[in-house]
Amino acid sequence: MSWELLLWLLALCALILPLVQLLRFLRADADLTLLWAEWQGRRPEWELTDMVVWITGASSGIGEELAFQLCKLGVSLVLSARRVQELERVKRRCLGRNCLKDCMFFLIYLLGIDILVNNSGRSQRSLVLETSLDVFKELINLNYIGTVSLTKCVLPHMIERKQGKIVTVNSIAGIASVSLSSGYCASKHALRGFFNALLSELGQYPGITLCNIYPGPVQSDIVKNALTEEVNKSMRNNIDQSYKMPTSRCVRLMLIAMANDLKEVWISDHPVLLGAYIWQYMPTWASWLNCKLGKKRIQNFKNNLDPDLPYKFLKAKKD
Repeated sequence: MSWELLLWLLALCALILPLVQLLRFLRADADLTLLWAEWQGRRPEWELTDMVVWITGASSGIGEELAFQLCKLGVSLVLSARRVQELERVKRRCLGRNCLKDCMFFLIYLLGIDILVNNSGRSQRSLVLETSLDVFKELINLNYIGTVSLTKCVLPHMIERKQGKIVTVNSIAGIASVSLSSGYCASKHALRGFFNALLSELGQYPGITLCNIYPGPVQSDIVKNALTEEVNKSMRNNIDQSYKMPTSRCVRLMLIAMANDLKEVWISDHPVLLGAYIWQYMPTWASWLNCKLGKKRIQNFKNNLDPDLPYKFLKAKKD
């Protein structure tokens, strides 16, 4: 092979590879590191069996689906949630498939937790100027203080055993803030700061790993159960979930991240995934775009429409 032909082939590869990566990104529903792990990494079926996993917020949505998929891997589950009846329903669902090895509702297995999944939390749909300070306090107490408190409770036992994994379900809103969710975004930003700092402190404990999950819009009850202007005021209408990522796909990607000890993963369809990248690398442009979309979200909210209609429209055009 002549040097000229070799150089030509190298130049062609240099052009093709970025195009392949671009096409891959345009079809992505998660960050590229996670998708690479899905393709070439360790399987949850190999890595997560015979473990004790505690899932908070397990009564619906991501927590429920996570319990269902984990129980099929042969794990022992500790499920907790505020809504006991819904938690019982999740238990029956798992038992109905004869895949539940062990399911408990109290902290009797605290000393033997292999994986803690911090999934509990609530969202928000209200304007800052119309929202009671109690709502912001509630969001910080539940989403941030509650998660930190539970992590501090379990972590010493993991350190004593020299092994353990703490998985925290954050949100893309913990990276890129959106209107109508100021208190929710603040609580998720706080979680990101806390766990990034904790990660740097755990370097002396190599057996302890952290995995921070940042989902975008996912089919769940988080919007239906969102706080509004007052702590005791419910949402005014139900929100269409059909255009959001199926919960089963989100949870499968979460399990892959857990199996491969990925430190931070983003899980979302476009255009939200693209927005997270823009926010990360071009914050000034992202702020401008966020203001433009924010006006439309607020207008829809005031008209009793789905605030996420701009996202829904862009997703429909893509599909």
